[in-house]
Amino acid sequence: MAWVYLCIAILLEEAGTTSMKLSEGFTRLLPSILLLIFYVGSLGFLTLTLKTIDVSVAYAIWSGMGILIITCIGVFYFGESFNTLKLLSIILIILGVITLNFTVEHEKASSEQVTEGK
Repeated sequence: MAWVYLCIAILLEEAGTTSMKLSEGFTRLLPSILLLIFYVGSLGFLTLTLKTIDVSVAYAIWSGMGILIITCIGVFYFGESFNTLKLLSIILIILGVITLNFTVEHEKASSEQVTEGK
């Protein structure tokens, strides 16, 4: 269930960030209110995620996927520029998240083997 919570947290964070852009510096009421609601929801679901997923992994995935998704929203919805450097940066973020996840899984497997060996 923690992975579902993490996905919901990511989607709510993206909705909050999109609302932030649409709020035009808190000058538009509805997007400003939605921004707060989405971010509170996102942090709530991220908190539930942390009950079973390591904070380093959950936060890396939350922020990494957030960057990927918000970049796509920025480019395709808001017409922001996209170049090779942005693409390379996103690839590096994704590789970092994957590597971090494998590192944590390896550490868990190693500690389980040590526990079983006693």
